[in-house]
Amino acid sequence: MNTPRFDSLQVGDTLPPLALPAIDRSTLALFAGASGDHNAIHIDTDYARRAGMPDVFAHGMLSMAYLGRLLTQWVDQRRLRQFGVRFVGITHLGHQVQCTGKVVEKFEADGEQRVRLEIQTANQYGDTKILGDAVVAL
Repeated sequence: MNTPRFDSLQVGDTLPPLALPAIDRSTLALFAGASGDHNAIHIDTDYARRAGMPDVFAHGMLSMAYLGRLLTQWVDQRRLRQFGVRFVGITHLGHQVQCTGKVVEKFEADGEQRVRLEIQTANQYGDTKILGDAVVAL
């Protein structure tokens, strides 16, 4: 991994995007097992339908984990200083998640050169599902 250099980054620069395969039931089952989040809305079709949904849908934290992967493919996780998100849409079965990010600020704090990033996930139709931000020390 080549850590980007603070001096070479400009506000508006983008991170290499992360495209993921379509969400399927296996992905949800594996994430439920790995995370310990066995909420029936994500794994039981009948339960999801009784709750008014057309089918099960992805855990919000699965998409947040994908954003974490976007960040840690760009810099070592030890450089991450802040990471937060807001869930704005549901990621349904069949959605292909794309994670993107861009530099929105360069600054110094606690003796470190840092960048603030806007990050997000969207599906293959361009519908935003998560909005977030992160601060990375470079």
